[in-house]
Amino acid sequence: MSTPDIQFLFEPRTVAVIGASHDPNKIGYKIVQNIVANGYTGKVYPVNPKGGEILGLAVAPTIRDIPEEIDVALIVVPAKAVFETVQQCAAHRVKFVLIISSGFSEIGNLEEERKIVAYAREHGMRVLGPNIFGLYSVTPSLNATFGPREIPKGNVAIVTQSGALGVAMIGKAAAEKMGLSAIVSVGNKSDIDETDLLEYLVPHPQTRVILIYIEGVKDGERLVRTLKRASREKPIVVIKAGRSKRGAVAAASHTGALAGAAEVFDAIMRQCGVLCAESIQEAFNWSKFLATSVLPRGEETVIITNGGGIGVIATDACERYSVTLYDDLQILEKIFAPMTPEFGSTKNPIDLTGQATADHYDRALEAARHSESIHSVLALSCETALFDAASFAPMIERNFRAFQQAQKPIVFSALGGEKVEQLTQKLRHQGIPIFPDVTEAVSCLGALYQHYRYRSRPEPAIEPISFEERSLMKVFESARQQGRSFLLAQEAQQLLRLAGIPVPKSAIARTLDDTVRYAQEIGYPVVLKVVSRDILHKSDIGGVALDLDNAQEVMDAYGAILHNCRTHKPEALIDGIEVSQQVPPGVQIIIGARRDPSFGPILMVGLGGIYVEVMKDVSFRALPISRQEAFDMLKELKSYPVLLGVRGEEKRDIETIVDVMVRVGALLQACKNVADIEINPLIVYEHGQGGMAVDARVLLVQGGQEP
Repeated sequence: MSTPDIQFLFEPRTVAVIGASHDPNKIGYKIVQNIVANGYTGKVYPVNPKGGEILGLAVAPTIRDIPEEIDVALIVVPAKAVFETVQQCAAHRVKFVLIISSGFSEIGNLEEERKIVAYAREHGMRVLGPNIFGLYSVTPSLNATFGPREIPKGNVAIVTQSGALGVAMIGKAAAEKMGLSAIVSVGNKSDIDETDLLEYLVPHPQTRVILIYIEGVKDGERLVRTLKRASREKPIVVIKAGRSKRGAVAAASHTGALAGAAEVFDAIMRQCGVLCAESIQEAFNWSKFLATSVLPRGEETVIITNGGGIGVIATDACERYSVTLYDDLQILEKIFAPMTPEFGSTKNPIDLTGQATADHYDRALEAARHSESIHSVLALSCETALFDAASFAPMIERNFRAFQQAQKPIVFSALGGEKVEQLTQKLRHQGIPIFPDVTEAVSCLGALYQHYRYRSRPEPAIEPISFEERSLMKVFESARQQGRSFLLAQEAQQLLRLAGIPVPKSAIARTLDDTVRYAQEIGYPVVLKVVSRDILHKSDIGGVALDLDNAQEVMDAYGAILHNCRTHKPEALIDGIEVSQQVPPGVQIIIGARRDPSFGPILMVGLGGIYVEVMKDVSFRALPISRQEAFDMLKELKSYPVLLGVRGEEKRDIETIVDVMVRVGALLQACKNVADIEINPLIVYEHGQGGMAVDARVLLVQGGQEP
């Protein structure tokens, strides 16, 4: 059946509370009380078998006794009665059920939860929860939660996976004087998740910022597509819990081992333009600031301060949070010399010195506001003997309003004693972005610029890469027939050839004579590698021999490889010996693509070779990616300068790396039966000389599908 429009969840015309209680100490009573007290503009129907009246509202014995259709039904009954209640809601054509009740997948009762959702979806009904505290929506003035009764109205929407944390966030929002346009608890996310909610919140005119607390990701591919679009419209701030590597499911490859939950999540969120906060306080600071700030017109920021030390701290923070400081000394001197003492500084930071008064700040900020060269300002104050809180408060308020009107961002910080703390608190309650810690101020500006850069960047153009499907199917034929979970070396190499990825010349030998003959045909030097379905990590057991320059070395290596394999893996079935061209040395890069349990197909690139797991110099993205995104991944690597050439070395062929990255990603997406592709190493030569995929490993999905 068709599903209802998500707008009815946030803007219901009718709400039923099933399990409404006559006892003021029960959740079923608190929810009805909050709905009534908040001035909800629709109709409210408490439901309780006892009937009667709650807070002046007639109580229906069952939902069947309500005379009209219900858009939203909140279920506040014991877990064992929820399924029957959902059946009754479906029969009454309810659009959305909000299951407040707990006792489902969060305690291992997954089967009952799935049964509820399946039944609801079969009957065209959506489920929010279970295990939630409810929903608040400003448009119909609906507080359908068992949280605080008074929720400040404003422009920040909160989506939270944790109910208790969400209720606490309502209180914190009130304490921070940060108004909310919505707050939604998603709980177990059995059906409705963050992606569904964004469909409403992104176009919602009263929502300017969306703050999400998330523990786990379901259907990450859909979430990524939605976030990429949403972040171009509004700032999305995320707090991620459960960041330990223990949370990642690793495949038998470097790509899997390196794909820790936090590393992958953070990289993909950056790819989507999402702002990842490290703490709840930082998330609230950003959300409150972004909800009121205008977007800058450019990158150039100026720090204006009365203390050199705090200016230096701010400068360090600007580098950390990628805030660009304006550095045209001639223009800065022209702008700020009139109000800067001789022993001050017109370099950025602009140091008005400890004798600066509110008037000095007024003049400096006015000059910055009118300058077309300056796009944002950090105004910092340290309490000095000349600091007058009585004059500084109106100065800050006046300049904040002037900057708002001029469409230019400004953030303040004031450091000092009790009077300064009181001043800061008072101004913050008025919605002015002022912080006692200068790093917090810079952090907010950094978040604004991160959002600004994402919005300003052209949407990436994904280059379509097609493959010949029949040829791909042939590569997997033997593995499928033999029930293997991976491709043999020659099969992996053939797969790369079909994808247009350069690989060394090679052949599979079954005998010693064949090995010597293939070596001569390929041309010395050559490499020998054991071919066995039972040996994945060949070099670990002596199954690889390098730099073989003549027939005698080939014969010796052949014997040594067989001896090593029989010694270390006596049960291994050896299919032959791969004879490969020995490629010249170059920079070693690792490129991997795998199916992440949360986000689906992802790509990894990093410094390759045997030390990749030690160095962990890698970058991740969700697939598909454009060539520009692949290039951006390379630039994130600490080892990127190596590719540009160091100590007289020539620049490496970066275009080849980018091309292989894009092709590996496209190959994983085209082959649905592939779980993991890894090239390690891709040997990269000087610019214009290309590269070579020396070794590749391809793991298959268990019980895999056709390509």
